[in-house]
Amino acid sequence: MSDVTLASPPATTVLPEQTVSAHDANALISMRDIWKTYEMGSEQVHALHGVSFDIPKGEYIAIIGPSGSGKSTLMNLIGCLDTPSKGEYWLNAKNVSEMDDDELARIRNQEVGFVFQTFNLLARATALHNVELPLIYGGIGSSQRHEMAKEALRAVDLSDRITHRPNELSGGQRQRVAIARALVNHPSILLADEPTGALDTHTSMEIMDLFERLHGEGNTIIVVTHEHDIAGRAHRVISIRDGLIEKDEKIR
Repeated sequence: MSDVTLASPPATTVLPEQTVSAHDANALISMRDIWKTYEMGSEQVHALHGVSFDIPKGEYIAIIGPSGSGKSTLMNLIGCLDTPSKGEYWLNAKNVSEMDDDELARIRNQEVGFVFQTFNLLARATALHNVELPLIYGGIGSSQRHEMAKEALRAVDLSDRITHRPNELSGGQRQRVAIARALVNHPSILLADEPTGALDTHTSMEIMDLFERLHGEGNTIIVVTHEHDIAGRAHRVISIRDGLIEKDEKIR
């Protein structure tokens, strides 16, 4: 649990009730007064301290912060991999902060496309089958599944690699397969966790060029990173430190 701080919230923190407005019903993501607290024996470990922000549909945003800042905790909440201890999280007009585990699983499958640093591909499966996985979980029939997976691979320029397995692909191609898998369900958000962390500089820039193109096609993209040059490719940057938003700025 690297994204936690053992200190209590600073004494100067303004009470959330004084500063938090109602959620924006028009935003794709609306977070209001989000806290994440862990019980560690007799200690309360605060990972997030009353975070609030909105993300409109079609935005390209980076969340950046050092190790222990709370950015991974925030990413897990955005991706519905975890739930807040307090506060409201609205995603596509649904209050996911009040959902049970089964409802959250449906939201993850339908609304969020995940891209991980380590690709998380099945080693013995072809690129096509790897991309089909979210559709299998979603109950999509095989014929429609194949066509949707092929379309997603075309979108990341891998039409000529659909029968290749991960060990037959370069690192950049593996990440493209992972991005195709994230896109195949046409999710509301493409959520990328350190997507270039396992890639060399040249390949990293190719992947970021792909994100830029996908954003231009209307996708909402959230990249979580500790690298300033990667964050600088986004159009808006939220900087987080000690569980608080330090800065939230449009950069283009």
